[in-house]
Amino acid sequence: QVQLVESGGGSVQPGGSLRLSCAASGFTFSWYAMSWYRQAPGKERELVATIRAGSTTMYADSVKGRFTISRDNAKNTVYLQMNSLKPEDTAEYYCNVRDGGVLYWGKGTLVTVSS
Repeated sequence: QVQLVESGGGSVQPGGSLRLSCAASGFTFSWYAMSWYRQAPGKERELVATIRAGSTTMYADSVKGRFTISRDNAKNTVYLQMNSLKPEDTAEYYCNVRDGGVLYWGKGTLVTVSS
């Protein structure tokens, strides 16, 4: 029932920007905190940003000041605006929602930052 579909990934040069979107369905979107994770080749999946139901936000230190997470409850969509991209931001980016102890994931969208 729960479905998360990421989009907006692609290739960009260092210093460039991308905006990722995650379309959610199958649950009452506005009640839940939403998160973005990423996983680079050979590395562990890491939490990038979280936006709570009340729209407070939290960011990993590595992206703070460059990335912005936001949500549009009317569209059941969470966004990740990524500015000043660096090669180390290259990763598969995943949308996530947690219902208590149960985690739901999208299939990911690839972001490649290279010159």
